[in-house]
Parts: sequence; structure tokens; C-alpha cells
Amino acid sequence: MSEDRGLAPDGTIRREGSLDRVPAEFAAVVAAARSRIAEVFGPDRLDSAYVYGSVPRGTAVPGVSDLDLQLVLRDALTGRDRADADAVEAELDAAYEEIDGAGILLGGAATLLSALERHDGGFFLACLCTPLLGDDLAAQLPRYRPTSLLARETNGDLCLLLPRWHERAAEATTAAGRRAMSRGVARRIVRTGFTLVMPRWGGWTSDLTESAELFARYYPHLPERAGQMRLAARTGRAPSADPAVLSMLVDDLAPWLAAEHVAVHGEKAPRP
Repeated sequence: MSEDRGLAPDGTIRREGSLDRVPAEFAAVVAAARSRIAEVFGPDRLDSAYVYGSVPRGTAVPGVSDLDLQLVLRDALTGRDRADADAVEAELDAAYEEIDGAGILLGGAATLLSALERHDGGFFLACLCTPLLGDDLAAQLPRYRPTSLLARETNGDLCLLLPRWHERAAEATTAAGRRAMSRGVARRIVRTGFTLVMPRWGGWTSDLTESAELFARYYPHLPERAGQMRLAARTGRAPSADPAVLSMLVDDLAPWLAAEHVAVHGEKAPRP
């Protein structure tokens, strides 16, 4: 059997999620998210809404997975928009024990459809997000292929995160704080490691374990880095409170990976 590389028959990256794949245990929270988003933001502010991550991919685990949402607004973002999104997050998290938190990303339609965001926010919307409300903006975006350009624009800015990560790691003095940080950092690292080798593999995946194994396949001469990437994948699924794990991710693996990604694919186009 051939390896599934996440591609459509024409060689472009296929959309990875679907509402049909939402596990039954998460159907109620997805329905509640749709209802509350429509009620809180209304048609005057909301262009469209999407769900992404493990829930629409069908791999979510009750009580462990979070609910990830992307809202596209008609106008530039305001403080009110963020406050309303935070309130919806808190409401969903409190009401549904099936999820370990809810997260809402906000973006303006003009920004996500711009040439600057075409291979970052646009790709994310078209390939990694599942439509929940409104007209799907993917119809206004191109079909994507696993190219070096896509790798650069999705993950060519890891180096910009490192100073803040070092600050946050120093401030993470509790087990809960280290677990929360290790989860987000590990996921970003694994995804960056995957996009580093993505054009050579010639496909797309969002699975953390598969991403780590693909990295290891193309870096057999660096077994220590491969082992660190596998640990990062495990931490992305089951966050660690171990200070040594967080230190490895932030102080060792991330700086090496940031430099290697830029050396291979170049730096992401700067944003305003």
C-alpha cells in the first residue's frame, strides 16, 4: 500500500478535516461553538468561522484534546473582538468536559486573502481549517503544493519566537505553567521540523508522531536531534512539567531548528 501523503489526485494538498469526521463525543461542543459565535459576533462583524485541529480530523481524545477555532472578521480587529472571543473560549471550556480548553484565532478577511499571507494564513485557512459558518474563503485562494516557499512562509520565523520563549520559560515556575508552555512550544517545534523536510517528502501531515518520524527519516545523521523531535511530539500530545524537557525544547532544539530551517528554506517574508 502506498504512503498517504495528504495530496489530492492533482498533487495539491487536500483539506485535512471535515465536519463529517468530528467524533460523536465532540458534536455538542462544535454545535455550541457555532451557535455562540454566530450570536456573539453576528453577521455585521463575522465573515466566516472554521474549526481546525484534531476535532475535525477525527483524532480528538475526550478530556485531552482542545477545541481550536478560527474566526474571520469583516473589518480590522478591535479590542472588543478579542474580549468577545476570550469570553466564548471561557464559556465553552467551562461547559464541556470533553475539551481541555478552547482557543479562538482572529483574523481579518482582507489580511488572510492578501498576497503576503497567501502561503501562511491563506494556506492555513484553505487546507487546515474546516468551514463552520459563512462562505468558505478557500474558494478565493489557490491550491497549494508542498514546496520550499510554503515551508518558508508557514514556519520560517521560529527564530522570532525564541526571545519570548526564553522569557516565558524563566517565568514558568509552576508545574501547570510548564505543562502549558511545553505543549505549545513542542507542537510548534514539531511542525517546524516537519516543514523543514516537507518538500523532500512531497506531502502534508498535521500528525505530530508522523511529523517527527519524517524528520528523523531525512536527518539520520543526527540521531540526537531525531530523538529530541520524537520527545517533542510526545510532549505536544501529553505536556510535561519537567523543567529539563522545557529547557531542551527552548534552549537546545528550537535554536538549532530555527537556524536549520532558515538555512534550508530562507526567512519568512517580514510582516508589518
